[in-house]
Amino acid sequence: MPDHVTPDQLTPARRTPDHVTPADVTTPSTDREIETLAEFDAVLARGSLAHHRIQGVDLTERTFALLGTDTEGAVFLGCAMEPDAAAKVRAGGALVFPPVPGLPFDPYRGHLYTPDELFQGLSTSYEATPDARAYRWFQETKTDGDVFASMLRAVHDDSISDALDELLVGARVVGVMGGHAMARGTEEYAGAARLGRTLTRHGFTVATGGGPGAMEAANLGAYASVHEDAMLDEALELLAKAPSFTPSVTDWAQAAFAVRERRPGGGASVGIPTWFYGHEPPNAFAAHIGKYFANATREDGLLARSNAGVIFLPGAAGTVQEIFDNATPNYYSSRGEPTPMVLVGRAHWTEKLPAWPLLQALAKDRAMEPRIALVDSVDEAAETLQRL
Repeated sequence: MPDHVTPDQLTPARRTPDHVTPADVTTPSTDREIETLAEFDAVLARGSLAHHRIQGVDLTERTFALLGTDTEGAVFLGCAMEPDAAAKVRAGGALVFPPVPGLPFDPYRGHLYTPDELFQGLSTSYEATPDARAYRWFQETKTDGDVFASMLRAVHDDSISDALDELLVGARVVGVMGGHAMARGTEEYAGAARLGRTLTRHGFTVATGGGPGAMEAANLGAYASVHEDAMLDEALELLAKAPSFTPSVTDWAQAAFAVRERRPGGGASVGIPTWFYGHEPPNAFAAHIGKYFANATREDGLLARSNAGVIFLPGAAGTVQEIFDNATPNYYSSRGEPTPMVLVGRAHWTEKLPAWPLLQALAKDRAMEPRIALVDSVDEAAETLQRL
């Protein structure tokens, strides 16, 4: 049987001082991280697991290999193992953090989520999915003061950040921000989808907040980028039959999966949602989903990773916050050029929610002014961003 523990048993194995040196507890280089069984086998073929970090890999079928290899200074994070193997690697100088039973998520996961993973069980109902179960767990534990639950959330979110960094190495990331209330079937939604398609076809990686509305539309456009233009029109028509995630998340999500099933193999993009706003489900068009428990970590990470600029579609309080969260590091930056910022919707950002005049005032104080722009329509946004 796998080596499982209860929450109160989740502590590193006791070590004598000569087992762990300062070098063992420093952050290893990425070539010492093992996140899949194939990577595990490849490293093992070279003869040693010493000082490696093995993250979220099921090793129950690798007992013989573990019994016969060097594990000095290795760290096993959430790896299922047979009891004999776990005892041996501990005795051989490794730290073992076993899987935590009963959780609806893996805090030690080595990869981002996929839509299929988060929505598994959708055919029954959304409430049966891992995404909904993780949200319920979060609601039950976020205010109870349990340090173990808060530790699990922090470890999970750090794992997600690590996976995002690994995924986006060398990518030109454009963040697309906008409100969750933008309904399918509207011209605004179609425009956001065209924007995501254009950006992806120009070689950018689209990153959104990963939720419904404008976020889903931009991820949909990225998904449609590898298909002929008519595919997006077909998708928009199909999605319009379930315009919002209320009153039924199940119907809303099933419409998205129907598009994916009809036209598989879409273009990749990134969604970075949060269980803090768990009543808003993630969308099914982002190929890579970095879902967080801590919304502040998620917000900062999304904007910081948008290294090629950010486009802000009309939105409400959340989008206004994102504008100035993005403007602040640009304003205080002493190195390099600020990343471009494009606000879409002149009336929205000068009259309804007049963020543009304040952004202009900040920009005049620094070197930001040549790197910000206000455009009338979403169809101007991609070209404007590339020009800045």
